[in-house]
Amino acid sequence: MSSPLVSVLIVNWNTRDLLRVCLRSLRAQQLRGEMEVIVVDNNSGDGSEEMVRAEFPEFRVIQTSANTGYAEGNNIAFFYAKGDFLLTLNPDTELEPETIQIAIDRLVAHPAWGAISVQFRYPDGQLQPSVREFPTLPNILGEITGLARRFPDSVIGNYRAHNFNYSAEGDAPQPMGTFLLFSRRYLEQCADPHHPFDQDFPIFFNEVDLLYRMQQAGFKCGYTPLTSILHHHGAGTRQVKPMMVWESHRSLARYFDKHTQGPARALLPLVRLAIMIGALLRTRQIHAGFRPQHHHLQLEHAD
Repeated sequence: MSSPLVSVLIVNWNTRDLLRVCLRSLRAQQLRGEMEVIVVDNNSGDGSEEMVRAEFPEFRVIQTSANTGYAEGNNIAFFYAKGDFLLTLNPDTELEPETIQIAIDRLVAHPAWGAISVQFRYPDGQLQPSVREFPTLPNILGEITGLARRFPDSVIGNYRAHNFNYSAEGDAPQPMGTFLLFSRRYLEQCADPHHPFDQDFPIFFNEVDLLYRMQQAGFKCGYTPLTSILHHHGAGTRQVKPMMVWESHRSLARYFDKHTQGPARALLPLVRLAIMIGALLRTRQIHAGFRPQHHHLQLEHAD
């Protein structure tokens, strides 16, 4: 049996009603090939798994019986995915009928791109900024100190990519992982396509780390405004906001630990301290962040 054109990979946690809307938009996709949809449910308590099985029997749902986090949930989906293209998609999104095919066509049209994202819009139709530069010690210190707002065009102010042109197709350093379409043949040159996300980044910065590794392997990420998605931003993470703020900051510190090389590593203790102070100022409390739960799912490929 031939491989599907695209595998859509969704990690869900307690967003049943939004997931339903997302899956309806996937059912309506107009594609020149087969699509498989894999939903990994991270032990939701809102009936998400039951809803998918009852209302979308053509889609696959995998129950982890534990909250494994976003990175491991995606890795479980990647393990089973067979598509030539692999789309990580958040459950709080709604796609236009042509979105996935347009994204595939634009990715194929740019041989230098290993992945692509599209335009995001809030539910009211307003454009949602979705692209950033890769984190660097200067631009993150600029964010922490507030100097980024005063010097947005400098190396200390470029993290949020304020000057990114969302109306033009082009390179995009690191779009949000909400919608990221990967070419399998490119992905397997910089990561294990069955386990591409580093689980040391369980919730945040996993896609940033993967895109950085892809860039290091010589492949860029692209962006097209030729199609857009609606994004109900943060539907999952806002349920446990203080934990997620701390986890975001801790994952940023882990990112620097992993990717900072040479003499700059001497600055890491100071940077780590500044990042943790930033989390404390935002939440007014100390939190350990997210701790993935162990699951007992046995991953086995079908014969």
